Amino acid sequence: MSKRIDNSCDSAPPVDLAFKCINSMEDVLQEDPRQGIKPIRRCEDGKLMSRALRLNNNTLTDLHGFRDVMEKLLSDAARLCWIDLSFNDLPSVDPVLTTYRDLSVLNLHGNSISDLSEVDKLAALPNLKSLSLHGNPIETEKGYRSYILCLLPGLKSLDFSAVTKQDRVTAEVWRRMNLRPKHSKRTKKE
Repeated sequence: MSKRIDNSCDSAPPVDLAFKCINSMEDVLQEDPRQGIKPIRRCEDGKLMSRALRLNNNTLTDLHGFRDVMEKLLSDAARLCWIDLSFNDLPSVDPVLTTYRDLSVLNLHGNSISDLSEVDKLAALPNLKSLSLHGNPIETEKGYRSYILCLLPGLKSLDFSAVTKQDRVTAEVWRRMNLRPKHSKRTKKE
């Protein structure tokens, strides 16, 4: 029996700004979201009522101004729970993403993240269940999957693949082999 991961967060559709040639966060406010089958409602002040955002397949190189733009765009920006930033040119995991405590799905695949330690920032997200990072240079690092699963034990899906019991066992063995103990070893006299 497969476990289904809730990627919707709620019944509102995502704000779809994919494939809009957006190269800075300021550009986001100049674009109209793509209309889907189910329309996105707006509150009295015109802000969009959604907790999900698609900014994939654009040309973003950083997320400077992300928080301010989200506050102007969304009615309840602090409760974002699903963000797709895949297929941009992001070289790092921007710390602003870690301020969205409800974030459960984060897609960062197909970017330019080359330092595996960038993933360390995501440990601050207590509700993160699904993460995609494949297609970044870090994917070629030895122990890539095990490192991420050690760091983020709450993940249910990594790179669109369910995290299995065997993945967890492998990650634990990897952790024991690669992380040094924090205490000093006893000498023979002790």
